[in-house]
Amino acid sequence: MAGCGCEMEARNEQERKTLFIVLGINAFMFIFELVLGLLAQSTGLIADSLDMLADASVYTISLYAVGRSDALKNKSAKFSGFAQILLALLVLADVLRRFFLGSEPVIALMMGVGVIALVANAICLTLIAKHREGGVHMRASLIFSKNDVIANIGVIVAGALVWVLGSRYPDLIIGSGIAIVVLRGGFQILREAAEHKNTASSESTKNT
Repeated sequence: MAGCGCEMEARNEQERKTLFIVLGINAFMFIFELVLGLLAQSTGLIADSLDMLADASVYTISLYAVGRSDALKNKSAKFSGFAQILLALLVLADVLRRFFLGSEPVIALMMGVGVIALVANAICLTLIAKHREGGVHMRASLIFSKNDVIANIGVIVAGALVWVLGSRYPDLIIGSGIAIVVLRGGFQILREAAEHKNTASSESTKNT
């Protein structure tokens, strides 16, 4: 029946289902990567695990925003952006700590966990990409997933370079790179949220 809102409700339900799945994957991978990252003394893995935590929190917020007002969706996206920026700064601080205090990355763990995380995030990206035309909260989730895939590839490359060069510095460099990608993603989300708010305000003004 036209105008019954059934199509919108069906889309909201699909978004909820997708977000539940990717939330579960990211929550598990956060714990998995953090534990093994600490064991492997890998800044790259620790950075990626914190990125997983940021994503899990973002998916939780996005899940809450599904079916709610555009204003709430916009606020959830802004919160997500700030969360990304904060975690990126924490990772950069950890890179500095390990640079001065030293670390000995375990190559096998780095690369093995990196591959597993890449598969997990590729699944998340595929699922969320189906909702790329959704609200700003879903576009924020898409940005996170893209950043995750880039970060996972970076961890694998870092493990290979540590092995080939016999140096811990590739891990520190990649860890910094992941943090910068996450930082840029956070600012991108804030920019999109601001643009979305301005567009909504303009349309509201025209309609009055």
